Amino acid sequence: MASHEQIELTAADGNTFLAYRAEPAEPNGRSVVILPDVRGLHPFYRDLAVRFAEAGFRTIAIDYFGRTAGRGDRGDDFDFMTHVKQLQTGQVRADAVAATQELDGPVFTVGFCMGGAHSWRQATEGTNGLAGGIGFYGALRAIETPTEGPGAPILLLRGGADTVSTPEEFDAYTAALDRVGTEHETHLYDGAPHSFFDRSYGEWAEACQDAWRQILSFTERHA
Repeated sequence: MASHEQIELTAADGNTFLAYRAEPAEPNGRSVVILPDVRGLHPFYRDLAVRFAEAGFRTIAIDYFGRTAGRGDRGDDFDFMTHVKQLQTGQVRADAVAATQELDGPVFTVGFCMGGAHSWRQATEGTNGLAGGIGFYGALRAIETPTEGPGAPILLLRGGADTVSTPEEFDAYTAALDRVGTEHETHLYDGAPHSFFDRSYGEWAEACQDAWRQILSFTERHA
């Protein structure tokens, strides 16, 4: 049985923000920082942190909005877009680094939508010695194309019907990864929409189960 609790972390710039920590009963030697979608530390990501811990990962899910929204609730009525518009890349990095520094062993980021893109970016940048970056349907507009590398390996988990980032944008992004020598692998789930793992799991259970297997395999191979 995993233990779990809400915590507060402080980034290097002094920002204090909410996070959710889950500790496994039987650690597998790997750790995960969850970078949520635009909703921040929504209850889905608290539950996901527990699921990772039940699989053996020491896990921290972070919130992005401590600077502009304080440390309040991120339920379904939270006006997240007001705060997304104020969020800067360096702030995401600083908060993720603060979480990474709380964890032992090989640390992987796992992100969703905006967080998926930032997960890839931080891995390709080599941020804080990450072992790898995993992203679900990353919103590529949230990051810049990598120009240096190789960085840590990344795993791209994509929905075939995702319209947030186009196939052409992903082709350009993976071509850039190839140019800088960053190892990457893609799994594309035919017909699956954006947010298939977090907002429409019940309709895409088979794809979600395979994506979970890919995460376990990727983290084991790159630990």
